[in-house]
Amino acid sequence: MTHSLKLTLQASALLFAAVASTACNRADDPGIEYAPQMYESIPYDPLRQVNANTVNPMGLNERTPVVGTVPRGKLNYYDHIGKDSVSIAEKTLKNPYAYTKANLEEGKVLYLRNCQHCHGEQGDGQGLVGAKFKGVPSYSTGAYKTMNEGHVYHVIEWGKGRMMPHGSQVNPEERWKIAMYVRVLQQGKGPDGLADMVKSGSASANVPTADSPMNSGDMNENMTQAGSRKASITPGQGDTATNGKAN
Repeated sequence: MTHSLKLTLQASALLFAAVASTACNRADDPGIEYAPQMYESIPYDPLRQVNANTVNPMGLNERTPVVGTVPRGKLNYYDHIGKDSVSIAEKTLKNPYAYTKANLEEGKVLYLRNCQHCHGEQGDGQGLVGAKFKGVPSYSTGAYKTMNEGHVYHVIEWGKGRMMPHGSQVNPEERWKIAMYVRVLQQGKGPDGLADMVKSGSASANVPTADSPMNSGDMNENMTQAGSRKASITPGQGDTATNGKAN
């Protein structure tokens, strides 16, 4: 092997080592992607942003919905009662579901999944988050003991004080069932009060029971408000106490 060839090979090895070392030490350089067409969609994907979109404003694939529109299947997520109108909600909104064992048990599952981290398993405000940040009320004391389902439903939807809205996380049926289980916790017996509620059949004389003829069609309506508390023609689907159903 000639001297010049040795020098060439040594120089090539040094250059390769330098490039490899530089590439490996750059966290912002992913390297070369093999066959990117297999991974990057050529059509615009609303849930993925790779390059700037030259058609839409601000270069984004996903457009902001038109003001006043409601996504398909989400119509009955909205009841047209403002977030600051809880007093109207507790007088207007009526629970369309019976206090059956199945409904209360599903309400318990939904409560534990969505609420107990702040409000506590016993409804005493001593969940892991509530205990740390303080100020979460107990359902069995003061004015909280007499809140009706409409009040609880509205607060779940819109939030109140430091509690953020949960209307996008639980559908209307799930909100009512959580509200029903909150009535259980208002007794101050924690989850043990569920058996008493099932035995009595209802939380008060003003809510439907298993034998009551009341159904979702008996809810108060305002015909001047389009779609007020109306079920969607394409309700969301899901398993019991997982995603629930819209109507």
